[in-house]
Amino acid sequence: MRRQFIKTVEEILEQDDRLVLLLGDIGVFGFRNASQKYSKRVINIGILEQSSISVAAGLAKEGFIPIFHSIAPFVAERAFEQLKDDFCYQFLGGNFISVGASYDYAALGCTHHCPGDVSLMKSLPNMQVVTPGDPCEFDMLFRQTYANGSPTYFRLTERKNNLNHHVEFGKAEVIQQGKKLTIVAVGPLLNTVIHAVEGLDVAILYYTTLAPFDGRTLAENCPSGRLAIVEPFYEGTLTNDVVTSMGGRAISITSIGVPRRFLTNYGTAEEHDRECGLTACAIRQKVEECLRA
Repeated sequence: MRRQFIKTVEEILEQDDRLVLLLGDIGVFGFRNASQKYSKRVINIGILEQSSISVAAGLAKEGFIPIFHSIAPFVAERAFEQLKDDFCYQFLGGNFISVGASYDYAALGCTHHCPGDVSLMKSLPNMQVVTPGDPCEFDMLFRQTYANGSPTYFRLTERKNNLNHHVEFGKAEVIQQGKKLTIVAVGPLLNTVIHAVEGLDVAILYYTTLAPFDGRTLAENCPSGRLAIVEPFYEGTLTNDVVTSMGGRAISITSIGVPRRFLTNYGTAEEHDRECGLTACAIRQKVEECLRA
């Protein structure tokens, strides 16, 4: 996704002179050509994430469209107060693009993990949250939203789905119809979910926009009242959205996501998937338990 991010932003930099890219000492090499060509609009501020967000807010006040890019914990956690006060409270538009997702940088340990980013971003009024499942989806969603006047958090990951879908901002995609259970599959976990539930009578709804949350599509595609949320961040993050969407109906929810504890072991992202129960085999086991309940 990072390669597509670079390509997409370089194209828009050429087309829209309002766009300004601020880097937190991440992605500098990838944007080396853009930095030379647009030296006044591609700026490496360095490891000053809080200050970078405030600079971005100043640019937004002057009519520019800022992008800030860094690793997820340094965007969502370190600069949380600036995102809250400088953008959301001021109703300013901007784009905050993270990499690393929950534990893509597993080998670097907990300081570079960030499974809580979506919970944080969704707690901010006015913040839009986008989790594309592959590079093409990022390109579509970014072009749809980058200039819409709202602060938007894009959660990029090193992993991707095998097939991309023609996604629309703010809309869930119905991937599969089913009667016995409805699965909310988020971003890059879609492929894993499809593989996990092969042959089962379940509906699959694919979400790449998490805020605003498309509750209407969910309500229209949950005949059983039984749901499983498969989310690539802290389990339970989307539970309130799901409950609200169902409008008081009696429902049963199973959350399948990253456990709410520190992952203190080092290794690969795939090893953490196994530890967290986010493999196709583990997801199928949990779905079958839901169907037997």
